[in-house]
Amino acid sequence: MREHRLQRAFFLGLLALVTGGFLWLIGPFFKPIFWAVVLATLFYPTFQWWEHHLGGHAIGASVSTIITIVLIVIVPLFLVGLIVATEASAVYQRLASGTMELPLTAREVRNMLPAVAGFLERFGVSLKDLQARVSNAALGLSQFLATNLVAFGQNALRGTALFFLSLYLLFFFLRDGAALLERIIGVLPIGDDRERRLFQKFAEVSRATIKGTIVIGLVQGLLGGLIFWALGIEAAALWGVVMAVLSFLPAVGAALVWVPAAALLVATSRVGEGVVLLVFGTVIISLADNVLRPLLVGRDTEMPDYIVLVTTLGGLTFFGLSGVVVGPLIGALFLTVWDMFGREYASIASDAEA
Repeated sequence: MREHRLQRAFFLGLLALVTGGFLWLIGPFFKPIFWAVVLATLFYPTFQWWEHHLGGHAIGASVSTIITIVLIVIVPLFLVGLIVATEASAVYQRLASGTMELPLTAREVRNMLPAVAGFLERFGVSLKDLQARVSNAALGLSQFLATNLVAFGQNALRGTALFFLSLYLLFFFLRDGAALLERIIGVLPIGDDRERRLFQKFAEVSRATIKGTIVIGLVQGLLGGLIFWALGIEAAALWGVVMAVLSFLPAVGAALVWVPAAALLVATSRVGEGVVLLVFGTVIISLADNVLRPLLVGRDTEMPDYIVLVTTLGGLTFFGLSGVVVGPLIGALFLTVWDMFGREYASIASDAEA
């Protein structure tokens, strides 16, 4: 009996050691693996549709699904990236050459805010120097962006390799996903019902977050870019993409761009355009977030907005752009596990009282 326990303990220790080593080994490839799983979950209905129309041919359905993903997701993102990179490079070149200036001069600020100007100058702060510092900060920011674009180009080979690794894994997750899921459920020692509920929550949150992120980002970015273009604001496509990215953050999002832009238009005597942007942003852009996010994210994930916001920010901090999905997913699984615990503890407590 003691020998059996010793063997069992040694085996469990070996299992933990080998599992830890395996997770450490694949750690650098977490993002492509994660996105392959998420895409397989998101596009599994598409895979089933192809499989049905191809007479049950799983390999052909997997390839067709991947081609569909590339055409409707990857290619548009690549084209938008080219447009943004071109506009960012043009802005940087104009700032560096001095042909692009900030819309406010020191004299205009002094005329608009004489009290503030006098207050600042009491402390030895010159508005002209302040504008120069802001200009240098803008130039430094553009240089930072340009440097990162160069770094992105230098790491293009690694990024391309990880991208194709993700597509390669996606093929197998689509083809063998159902069998892999059943095998995992059969191996994990936490109960089949709990495991199925956790995997179901993973699928629900992944779909809801991706669906909500893409739809809300596209709508707000498109609306913001169009109004910027209509008002003659430079680099409208670039700002549209920035608003699309910031739309990942509930409640604030794209307003971090269009609110300062509206204030700047008003401050530079373009009052009518500033009012138009403010009204458009409040009524149209914000409305898209307030209407779509509860429908696409909150309702499906069954998480309040503040949990979605906090987990999204935490995910972005620790996982970068992938954290937009990873953060809410961890939050949803956290709530689900504690809900399971609460239900089972309440059941045990009621049985004990009886």
